[in-house]
Amino acid sequence: MELKTPLYEEHVALKGTIVPFAGYLLPVQYPTGIIKEHMAVREHAGLFDVSHMGEITFRGETALQSLNHILTNDYTDMKIGKVRYGVMLNDNGGVIDDLIVYKFAEDYYFVVVNASNRHKDFEHMKKNVLPGTEITDISDSLAQVALQGPASFEIMERLLKKEDIPYKYYTAKEHVSINGMDAIISFTGYTGEKGFEIYVASENGPALWNLLLETGKDLGLIPCGLGARDTLRLEAAMPLYGHEMDDTISPLETGLDYGVRMSKEEFIGRDALIRKGEPTIARVGLEMIDRGIMREHQDIYSGENMIGHTTSGTHCPYLKKAVAMALIDKKYAEPGTELVVDIRGKKAKVRVVPLPFYKRK
Repeated sequence: MELKTPLYEEHVALKGTIVPFAGYLLPVQYPTGIIKEHMAVREHAGLFDVSHMGEITFRGETALQSLNHILTNDYTDMKIGKVRYGVMLNDNGGVIDDLIVYKFAEDYYFVVVNASNRHKDFEHMKKNVLPGTEITDISDSLAQVALQGPASFEIMERLLKKEDIPYKYYTAKEHVSINGMDAIISFTGYTGEKGFEIYVASENGPALWNLLLETGKDLGLIPCGLGARDTLRLEAAMPLYGHEMDDTISPLETGLDYGVRMSKEEFIGRDALIRKGEPTIARVGLEMIDRGIMREHQDIYSGENMIGHTTSGTHCPYLKKAVAMALIDKKYAEPGTELVVDIRGKKAKVRVVPLPFYKRK
């Protein structure tokens, strides 16, 4: 049975189209529709319920060593108030999940994991933390919303003192009071726009949601659903677990090198990455030459040779064109290379293009 986020009743009141996703009932869109929601985030601001995401705390004198052992990135030089990406691997070098780590004290880290992987991730972490680290899954105690888009800073400045707002990308503030509600605020997001992810106690979720919508109304802020979240992240070429990565794909094969520090002495999966050697596949961007829209799991050919498959694809509202990400044989990854995609039995020409498709000016 699917769970409800603390904001479920707000979505129903706003006539959101509710669908099951990652074990939760969430709005895929509101009556405004996916295209308007997508464009609101690119041009004004959008508000997303992301309370289905998982949050896990690492505390104790060995918390840093545990993170460095379990994750691919290096957190040794991380300063308090910083946020850093990371990938968690299995022993074969495949991706268990990608996640972000917040540092709030020398012995306290706050880790955000993908919704569908929360329980699997927590079990893996619990099994592999070092003595002296205490980890706790606090997901059910929090509501999380994402305020994204060019107007997001102005909205927050109406509610907070400037010193309470994180102005640098991938930084966070803890124990910020928003209208009396204790919050964590980070300058992070999953849309390719500037914006914030805000965490409050689950019982404060509805009050925060409505406060933000009211505060940003005249600036074009609207509620947005899963549909726009997906088209936005695809336009910005942000990978999604279960699409661009899974437990059979290494982070180096899907272009997540920036979150992998091979210079670290050890982490789970490091030896497997060394054994695998230089990746033979690459994540690329594709755009249509012929008419059509690419979706996930469509085979890609060079001549008669099947060289890979699409991982995510759609028509992107802001770019006004159909694009896809794909994992293909590295030999064909050069931008400008023309290939063919099988769209439901029909072969259509596509072109390799650089990622990301969209980058904020």
